[in-house]
Amino acid sequence: MAIGLSSVIPKLQMLYTSDHASVVSMNLFVALLCACIVIGHLLEENRWMNESITALVIGVCTGVVILLTSGGKSSHIFVFSEDLFFIYLLPPIIFNAGFQVKKKQFFRNFVTIVLFGAVGTLISCGIISLGVIQFFKKLDIGLLEIGDYLAIGAIFAATDSVCTLQVLNQDETPLLYSLVFGEGVVNDATSVVLFNAIQSFDLTHIDPRIALHFIGNFLYLFLTSTMLGVMTGLLSAYIIKKLYFGRHSTDREVALMMLMAYLSYMMAELFYLSGILTVFFCGIVMSHYTWHNVTESSRVTTKHAFATFSFVAEIFIFVYVGMDALDIEKWKFVSDSPGTSVAVSSILVALIMAGRAAFIFPLSLLINLAKKSPNEKISFRQQVVVWWAGLMRGAVSIALAYNQFTRSGHTQLRENAIMITSTITVVLFSTVVFGMLTKPLIRFLLPQPKHTTSMLLSSDPSTPKSVTVPLLGEGQDSEFDLPQVVRPNSIRALLRTPTHTVHHYWRKFDNAFMRPVFGGRGFVPFVPGSPTERSFQQEQ
Repeated sequence: MAIGLSSVIPKLQMLYTSDHASVVSMNLFVALLCACIVIGHLLEENRWMNESITALVIGVCTGVVILLTSGGKSSHIFVFSEDLFFIYLLPPIIFNAGFQVKKKQFFRNFVTIVLFGAVGTLISCGIISLGVIQFFKKLDIGLLEIGDYLAIGAIFAATDSVCTLQVLNQDETPLLYSLVFGEGVVNDATSVVLFNAIQSFDLTHIDPRIALHFIGNFLYLFLTSTMLGVMTGLLSAYIIKKLYFGRHSTDREVALMMLMAYLSYMMAELFYLSGILTVFFCGIVMSHYTWHNVTESSRVTTKHAFATFSFVAEIFIFVYVGMDALDIEKWKFVSDSPGTSVAVSSILVALIMAGRAAFIFPLSLLINLAKKSPNEKISFRQQVVVWWAGLMRGAVSIALAYNQFTRSGHTQLRENAIMITSTITVVLFSTVVFGMLTKPLIRFLLPQPKHTTSMLLSSDPSTPKSVTVPLLGEGQDSEFDLPQVVRPNSIRALLRTPTHTVHHYWRKFDNAFMRPVFGGRGFVPFVPGSPTERSFQQEQ
């Protein structure tokens, strides 16, 4: 008995020490998040800094302190986990972006966004892959296969839509925000789908049959992911509209919205689809239908809850990336050849800039040729801003690089370590340098008239952001923010004003078939205690 106790006690002590270390780590990380919020608030008006850069710098500085205090053994509290990033941190960010995006601005530019986000990503991936094949063989970084080169193209074709949220302002530059962020979401989804397709196919022997299968698989994932998000959003709207949980408990309808939003992402992952696209379109559908079916207090709650989850996840990611950037295990493999690591990083940055320019300017030219109204065309200055704002790389690139070049966050091969450290270097450089210069570049190329500030405070009751302060501005779903097309009953009208005509018919279809079934603004059911009853009593 004594022998048994003597063997159990040391194990309990080790377990207690491990638990205590985890508690200390969590305390430190939460304190860092609080510091990021406070410092970010103090730097709110700074033209150079934003919360993404602030969190990244704080993470790097904390990593330096931990590295020094641990005697050079470790620089981070947690090891970067792609599962933590893709399953827990990314979904609230992408969902909130879809939930609070300017729907009309987004769908008005939907063709442009898809061209930039899908076709542009393929072009960028191709140029980066060809570039690394050409240059990396001369640097002698190790044995990389054709699948690795194509994976590098997909990794660095992924823009950082999270940092875009911090840099661009949806009120000051609605068109640019819609293009860059919408492209960023489609781009991330395309990059992840492309990356998974590259890993699942044998690319050592490429023939037309494999290429067609590759393209077909890509389109299938793209369309089914979108449809899954739309169907989940409509299901949530129908359930809440029919059962009207708010008459008994607003907590239930808020919880149902949150859980079904997360369920859409996890279902996409379960069926090997793109969770990013699924949860984004689920957010759009929920904001159009579900959000109008809940009580007024639940609208305020969901608006702030989704925004808060997204905000904390964004800060978490950048602190996380900043601390992991100084992981000594990976840097020791490249310590004997720092020149090679710098050369690899420089080549990747140059290829990212060239790859993005290769599709932004030519595709913009084609888009402008198709648009007849000068106001709808993308000016050259706007093209430069769109090109520059999409140069930032973030946690998606790091997560994909870890998936390709590490095993459980660790690597023992020199070429893999070089790719991981180069990815970290590119992310830090692009986020800090390109991120800091984006705001001044926008103010220089696209100065805002002073009188537009008051115009941004127009009210719009149809969007989640307008419950207290209409941050989306300019009437996202207002019937008046687009020129009205009066009964466009001819093919000529469709060709002359395609966006306005499609919007007109969509409104008619939505009001006649969709909103009576799934709810939405003006179609909330008359239930005792509902917002409809209160508004009806006020009209009496």
